[in-house]
Amino acid sequence: MKRILLMVFRNFIYVPFMWCKLCYHASHVDKYTEEQHYKMLKFIVLHANKGGNVTIDVHGQENIPKENGFMFFPNHQGLYDVLAIMEACPIPFSVVAKKEIKDIQFLKQVIACLRGYLLDRENVRQAMKVIADVTNEVKKGRNYLIFAEGTRSKNGNEVQDFKGGSFKAATKAKCPIVPVALIDSFKPFDTNTISPVTVQVHFLEPLLYEDYKDMKTSEIAQIVKNRIKKAIERNEKKYG
Repeated sequence: MKRILLMVFRNFIYVPFMWCKLCYHASHVDKYTEEQHYKMLKFIVLHANKGGNVTIDVHGQENIPKENGFMFFPNHQGLYDVLAIMEACPIPFSVVAKKEIKDIQFLKQVIACLRGYLLDRENVRQAMKVIADVTNEVKKGRNYLIFAEGTRSKNGNEVQDFKGGSFKAATKAKCPIVPVALIDSFKPFDTNTISPVTVQVHFLEPLLYEDYKDMKTSEIAQIVKNRIKKAIERNEKKYG
């Protein structure tokens, strides 16, 4: 909370205008292209990060597929995760998030602008529809992000088990799967400090359909988790 207040305070000139613009975009999603939404969101995120003493250290942008229609699978550390990846990623993507986001101001507007889906994990029928819709959109060239752990870690940079079912949309769309390792992404919003923090975003080598077509989703989940875990272990101590 302290860091959010700092972000607002140091951007007080922009806040009223950008809040109104964000809400307008969120309420008029079809009026703007995906690129226009994304450009507006990145402007907000860049100013918020600068004001909030947050630096994004990006690695592996060359691993982001050149053609659209892929899916990011990062580890899930906190409420800040999507914003970190948004600054790090130069091209638009959307998000599948849990339904609880709809009650969090700012984040719910961001999800709306990204034309994301809110998943009710207790509603199997709704979850299956989301998977089908995401599959079709990825086939048409949209990019998506899913947190395969299901819920954010409560233990810092420790990676939880990845759920195989989270990969169904990717396997049905036969798209590249891009593991993303987040390091210290829990610190900006999930710790009570305003000290400068560096969040690392590592885009890892993607799994192509040819790599995983004969695998079960549980096997894919384990491979993605292991790659992310190893990347964290290699880089966690970089900033002490």
